[in-house]
Amino acid sequence: MILPIVAYGDSVLRKKAGIITKDYPHLETLLENMKETMYGAYGVGLAAPQIGLPIRLFLVDTEPFAEDEDFTEEEQEQLKNFQRIFINAEILEEEGDEWAFNEGCLSIPDVREDVFRQPKITIKYQDENFKAHTEVFDGLIARVVQHEYDHIEGILFTDKLSTLKKRLIKGKLANISKGKIKVDYKMRFPAMKKKR
Repeated sequence: MILPIVAYGDSVLRKKAGIITKDYPHLETLLENMKETMYGAYGVGLAAPQIGLPIRLFLVDTEPFAEDEDFTEEEQEQLKNFQRIFINAEILEEEGDEWAFNEGCLSIPDVREDVFRQPKITIKYQDENFKAHTEVFDGLIARVVQHEYDHIEGILFTDKLSTLKKRLIKGKLANISKGKIKVDYKMRFPAMKKKR
């Protein structure tokens, strides 16, 4: 089932998400719904806060980036085959010189900006079976993971922009939170929530 994606301005996007356990209700169904929602919105990642749940859970599938000819064949192959579910994730280390990449977010449609992030991360997490992993990711995979990880920490990519950039997009962000935007996927806007 495709779920509505929570828009910029909703308080759930600003909460530090809580840890979940194996007995979290209907987790399998939730994961299926999140995948369907992410693919339905042509996303490469989706975090639980983006569907209104303040829990430490996010998905990543970098396959859409595999078509980009700016990447080597080896990088394209890695991107094509990278799909993960991250539960209770914690980034242990971020390394290297920051690099810029143009980012967007399903919760902040029609806003894309260059964001600086470190190229290499070490992250510990549990998979959908609650098996523990510690892995090192770099390049674009690390960036997508960092972006989704920020969501479970209550951080949005727009928080990482310069004061000037923030001022320039302020009007767009206000319109998004009021639902004054056209998107081709289901969204839930803070203004609509208050009217109920």
